[in-house]
Amino acid sequence: MAMDVDALVDRRRLRRKVTFWRVATFLVAALVLIGGLVYFAGAANMSKRSAHIARIPIEGMILENRKTLEMLEKIGKSDAVKGVIVSINSPGGSTTGGEAIYNALRKLSEKKPIVAEMRTIGTSAGYLIAMSADHIVARYNTITGSIGVLFQFGNFEKLLETVGVSMEAVKSAPLKAEPDFYSPATPEAKAMLQAMVTDSYNWFVDILAERRDLDKSKALELADGRVLLGQRALQEKLVDAIGGEETAVSWLETEKGVAKDLPVITWTTTESIEELPFASRVSREIGKGFGLAVLEPLNEAKGLISRDLMLDGLVSVWQAPVAADKKP
Repeated sequence: MAMDVDALVDRRRLRRKVTFWRVATFLVAALVLIGGLVYFAGAANMSKRSAHIARIPIEGMILENRKTLEMLEKIGKSDAVKGVIVSINSPGGSTTGGEAIYNALRKLSEKKPIVAEMRTIGTSAGYLIAMSADHIVARYNTITGSIGVLFQFGNFEKLLETVGVSMEAVKSAPLKAEPDFYSPATPEAKAMLQAMVTDSYNWFVDILAERRDLDKSKALELADGRVLLGQRALQEKLVDAIGGEETAVSWLETEKGVAKDLPVITWTTTESIEELPFASRVSREIGKGFGLAVLEPLNEAKGLISRDLMLDGLVSVWQAPVAADKKP
């Protein structure tokens, strides 16, 4: 009987020890999770509440993006943002996409000092966006320029003939749905497209002349589609200084009175996790881990389709988009 009592006492002690370690393990796991949330979500985003310089990345193919425009409006309303760096690494994209961002940045410049920093490449619509700033910085070997507008279309008439397919159309007018892909473009259709491209090109050149303080003749000379390295662009007054982000920050401090040593914080269109309730932060981070495991193969598959094939309308792009796909 005494042995049974001793065994019962030992069992209760063991149970208490196991319970203690279970609770301790749970608390440690909870602290690690909370610490991870603070590190990944809190530290960077909380700094947006204090004085800083906003970095706006413009990377890859430029398209009209409503979230980007909303973000620029939000930056304009933020008292914590003391200056803005538009960090460009893009060959261009849709002309309307560049126009929308250019106009939004010009509006933002009424509230915040803006400087543009072009990295590996800043051409066509990418350079258009750079001109929204009051100061443009580029590296010596930054590729820029390619000022102009492009409208491309294909013709598959020979291919359709090869496979025995013919196309016919009934139109309300000769220029309706021109050009098509199954017959050669008529002179009238080409003239229509040329007029459209010329109108857009003249608009681009006028912005160049105004924003870079160039004579119209000089602006037209530089807007012949040529690309230039940063150093030559400096000589042609397309940029204002050679350097990187530190040069852009220095200009904000010396010319616009922005306080020294402010942190430079990247603003993106992704949701700010700090604005979510704590429970949502936890579920978001856990869900993201599972989601990445499932969706990553699908993201890889998206790369099989070139973004060049998905651009509609007038295009302001230099034909080397892969150069801007590599982010620093």
